[in-house]
Amino acid sequence: MKRDSASNPLTERYASREMSYLFSPDFKFKTWRKLWIALAEAERELGLNITDQQIAELKAHADDINYDDAERREREIRHDVMSHIYAFGLQAPSAKGIIHLGATSAFVTDNTDILQMREGLAVLRRRILNVMAKLRDFAWKWRATPALAFTHFQPAQLTTVGKRAALWLHDLLLDFRDLEFRSSQLALLGVKGATGTQASFLSLFDGDESKVHRLEQLVAEKLGMRRSYPVSGQTYSRKVDSQVVNVLSGFAQSASKFAYDMRLLQHLREIEEPFEEEQVGSSAMAYKRNPMRAERIDAIARHLIVNALNPAFTAATQWFERTLDDSANRRIAIPEAFLAADAIALIYDNILGGIVVHEEVIATNVRRELPFLMTENLMMEGTRRGGDRQVLHERVRIHSQAAADAMKSGARENDLFDRIAADPLFSIDRASIEAIARAEDYVGLSKQQTERFLAEEIDPLIAEVQVQATEELRV
Repeated sequence: MKRDSASNPLTERYASREMSYLFSPDFKFKTWRKLWIALAEAERELGLNITDQQIAELKAHADDINYDDAERREREIRHDVMSHIYAFGLQAPSAKGIIHLGATSAFVTDNTDILQMREGLAVLRRRILNVMAKLRDFAWKWRATPALAFTHFQPAQLTTVGKRAALWLHDLLLDFRDLEFRSSQLALLGVKGATGTQASFLSLFDGDESKVHRLEQLVAEKLGMRRSYPVSGQTYSRKVDSQVVNVLSGFAQSASKFAYDMRLLQHLREIEEPFEEEQVGSSAMAYKRNPMRAERIDAIARHLIVNALNPAFTAATQWFERTLDDSANRRIAIPEAFLAADAIALIYDNILGGIVVHEEVIATNVRRELPFLMTENLMMEGTRRGGDRQVLHERVRIHSQAAADAMKSGARENDLFDRIAADPLFSIDRASIEAIARAEDYVGLSKQQTERFLAEEIDPLIAEVQVQATEELRV
């Protein structure tokens, strides 16, 4: 690591080598050469004077890029595409005259951007599926375990541990479907020329429109894409960038929600993220077990969510067939969006790989709040035994506030049941109260909803794909 210049934590600390490479100079420039080779091959197939020897010479140097030559040339002419055309020509001298034939810079830059995003989305798709598979198993295991449900972070009713996990999983399902759709809609810029009219290629083929159309099809096929966008300026619409980064932002939103919930659960000591044997939680407070993984998700997610505004503003401010004020912004915003999403997915996966559930703490918290959550049931039972519902409502209010005040003053147990049993207006003995104080009877359809959701929505999806192991991550 360089210690005398700025660095990017996304590449040095958080994202994977796999995602980082997709947005590296090496991947970019090798893809430029693939595009130049595909263009030359397609032009030869359609009758232009390009020889097999020229194609072979280009292919022989597709991956061994002479970076020193390209960088030296760029210092002279201040144009990266022309510098790499020059460098490629030094290695393939017989073909130097036909490299980039008919194309403008956007042919390599924009098509490469699309190919990078396609590969980046494929990596993220795999990451999200891995997370979904682990979260699915967690939700199934804990689908029937009662837990406090909250509104406004105040105990409201009961849910189950698995049902809450199903909420996290449902968010990811929405993200996955969004990602699948956007991936399916990606297309190359194609071979559009300086302002998108394909005039240079029409000239190359002596006005034969069908050959220009076929050229674009062939280039797309050679790059593993189904199609190119039907119309464009010099560049593809920058709205595509905004749409793709919004998918990444959506995933960040879901992961951040999960991470905030985890931080609250860890505060309640109900569920904790992994904590390694020699991990230090605080430099001053050695006893602490800070939720640093969840906090990191929230931190990086915030960056990604805000970063989604960059492609949006870029798309909104383009002039006519193109301007260049998009370039510097996109060099930063798009790679960082993918690197951030990758980092978030890896940390999410890491948490789920070692998540700890403290069942007794969850049960204790349920027992403490269950008497309050049962008050309507107690009123109904008192009414069934001859009481006046309105009178009993007031008595419940009085007893509940007294029990809550006692707990706030340090009482270890909730004595509301004792207060109700001692009130003759209810005519309910303690044993009768205990008989209806079963936590599992107050979770509604949490278990059934979770089972149905997993069986109908998640399991078929996971069965369709090969869920692959995520690379080992040390957080």
